Amino acid sequence: MTSGKAKHLRCGIVALAVVTSFPVLAACGDGRGGDAADHATPEGVSTGRRLTVVTDNGVRLRPASGDRVTIVAHTGHRWSGKGDHRVLDLSCPDGADSRDPCPRMPEVDIPAGTGVTVSARNAGIDAAGVSGALDLTTVNGDVTVTDAGRTGSSVRLTTRNGSVRAHDLRAATLHAQTVNGDVTVGCATAPSRIDAATTNGSVDATVPDDSPAYRVNATTDNGRPRIDIPTATASHAATMRLATVNGDVRAERG
Repeated sequence: MTSGKAKHLRCGIVALAVVTSFPVLAACGDGRGGDAADHATPEGVSTGRRLTVVTDNGVRLRPASGDRVTIVAHTGHRWSGKGDHRVLDLSCPDGADSRDPCPRMPEVDIPAGTGVTVSARNAGIDAAGVSGALDLTTVNGDVTVTDAGRTGSSVRLTTRNGSVRAHDLRAATLHAQTVNGDVTVGCATAPSRIDAATTNGSVDATVPDDSPAYRVNATTDNGRPRIDIPTATASHAATMRLATVNGDVRAERG
């Protein structure tokens, strides 16, 4: 069982609704170049409601001040896709100069309402203040989310060999998973479904004080389950699955 303490995630009541999106203008740079200025990409500026970020390092996601995706600091990158879905590739180019290495945690600023998918590795993902559906995946790094997500949208937070920590999260459905690490989710709204699991670590889920009763399935092989929320048995009730092999599991309001 890992020794790290699980931190709380507060989740709140949500209505299943379509995520509202604002125009997203693919910007910042000259294709592979990395200018921090807010310029159109070579393939042109288009609007979209979904952004995918691919990187062989980690990434920080922060809210944009306008309707353009912006990349902070000098970062090599490449745009692809069009219409509703744009892809931002932050992977280091082959033969990158070791004297000017790729940033390990570049910052990408995201317009309000934009859904974001991230595929990273060998570093963490840190999202704060981003208001949209989230699908964040890395390997060998933590996934940390603060004051993010969107009521009525889905949120998926996945890593392997790292912990998942979310605070003030908004989501209709929440999936959080790792293999070696803790899972701590705290929600500002109450998802209709919470699925949080690890193998070697603790699982801790916190929902708002006014959240509904959950149909809870909490399991551990080598640890202690603690359920401090109202529970339900009806098939239509909100569901919460908390699972680990080596660690404690806890559900609470707060």
